[in-house]
Amino acid sequence: MTQRTDRLDELLRQEIGTILTREVKDPRVGFATVTRVETTPDLRHAKVWVSVIGQQGERAETIAALDGVMHFVRRELGTRLRLKRIPDLHVRLDDTLERGTRVLHLLEELEAGRLPDEPAPEGETLPTPVIRLRHEGDATDEPPPAAEPPPSARRRRRSGPRPTGAPGSRSAGGGTSGGHGGRVRKGSSGRGRSER
Repeated sequence: MTQRTDRLDELLRQEIGTILTREVKDPRVGFATVTRVETTPDLRHAKVWVSVIGQQGERAETIAALDGVMHFVRRELGTRLRLKRIPDLHVRLDDTLERGTRVLHLLEELEAGRLPDEPAPEGETLPTPVIRLRHEGDATDEPPPAAEPPPSARRRRRSGPRPTGAPGSRSAGGGTSGGHGGRVRKGSSGRGRSER
């Protein structure tokens, strides 16, 4: 798909949805939502994917009603859009939402430890999962213990006062233990003073 056809698909989706909502008075079309449009590269044909709320029979009726009004929708698109060619529109049922809901329901059933009670719909391509029994050698459900941080990370995290006797810490006598040995450091007056 090119960017041009992607933009055209989105434009057609919006316009077809608007026409179906505002211009078509058939009550069977009321629960249909245009989810996407796929145009062929030559712009002669377009699949209009529609999601329909309702039972199997109601959805079939809605798709049949939509097929019947697509000539009207195509004519309306010709007056609204400045295109050389308005593609022939072919309605298809989009059951992605229904399949997703069914998968979530099956996962909830399995998590609760129950077998799914509903049979797979006709033409279902998803395998129906079954509960797997534990076998010897299966990994436990407990998460692995947290790994110890490396020694360098432990040193960086240490905060607070250093223990007495560590380099740079003050000893009880007020001097610095370890480290600078009797070196002289210049103060702000310019005169040298001993650190010990």
